[in-house]
Amino acid sequence: MDVAILGASGYAGGELVRLVDGHPNLTAVYLGANSTAGSTLGAVHPHLTGGDRVLEPIAGADVSGCALAFLALPHGASAAPAVALLEAGVRVVDIGSDFRLDTPQRYAEAYGSEHPYPDQLGLWPYGLPEVFGDQLVGSDRAAVPGCYPTSAVLALAPLVDAGLIDPGRIVVDSLSGVSGAGRGASALHFGAVDESVKAYAVTTHRHRPEMERALPDARIVFTPHLVPMQRGILTTAYAPGGDGVAAEDVVAALATAYAVAPFVDVIAAPPETRWVVGSNRCLLWATVDEHTGTVIVLSALDNLVKGAAGQAVQCANLMLELDETAGLPREGWMP
Repeated sequence: MDVAILGASGYAGGELVRLVDGHPNLTAVYLGANSTAGSTLGAVHPHLTGGDRVLEPIAGADVSGCALAFLALPHGASAAPAVALLEAGVRVVDIGSDFRLDTPQRYAEAYGSEHPYPDQLGLWPYGLPEVFGDQLVGSDRAAVPGCYPTSAVLALAPLVDAGLIDPGRIVVDSLSGVSGAGRGASALHFGAVDESVKAYAVTTHRHRPEMERALPDARIVFTPHLVPMQRGILTTAYAPGGDGVAAEDVVAALATAYAVAPFVDVIAAPPETRWVVGSNRCLLWATVDEHTGTVIVLSALDNLVKGAAGQAVQCANLMLELDETAGLPREGWMP
């Protein structure tokens, strides 16, 4: 099946090219870019094969012959092309943030502005296959979650559903590599991040409303941190446990929820980001602090794969009714 990748020059776009090139059922026939249009793929992603392919303009792109288009565009840039593509009969997987939220009010809370297509909010399945997979099968659209919400919602959704934690008192602390800021974040030069850890957007990060959209009745304190590594997210989520909730109850709920999920594993030791780099896996570990009755869940994933491009391909597989795992790596690389 022919697909288009619009935004192919960014980090997530490059990962999409890599994954689609290795996919048994998909062929990237249009690679779109904005400022780098006219350049070869090899000029912006020298690590990829097929580097002589030319990046075409996004504006005016005719991809009507494609079965599906991936949009790896900055915030605010996906909405208009996504609507036009749907009207042309092209399925859309939006890796950006334009359709992740379900109401105009939640969108305004997250982004401080009105959505250009408010009637579209709530019509886009939230592209987290392990939790919302039934909505994705055969769909013509998907809004891929942010990397932080992916790590947090996978850790917490089964526990909220099972009534094991108080959803109104959740704390999420996340550590992210610098690639999460995107390729255009020129301020993240070596001297700004080396030998330092930085909390940012404290109480105001736009991913908190997204987490609360995916977790019924949740109230979340979310603090993201930038750490001096290239890629990966380690999230630690805390919430008060119900009366008598023990570690084995929490682990059992997670294991049951993800028993047949090909990319989520509940493991016996706290995970490290290095264990998932390059893969579409999310590793979970959980316990209960008996001193305070607090449930603690750790979640590790690669922000560019399970947190972006890999999850997008996983959504596309479900939308096109292919094998969910097609073209996606379960193994990462070390050291």
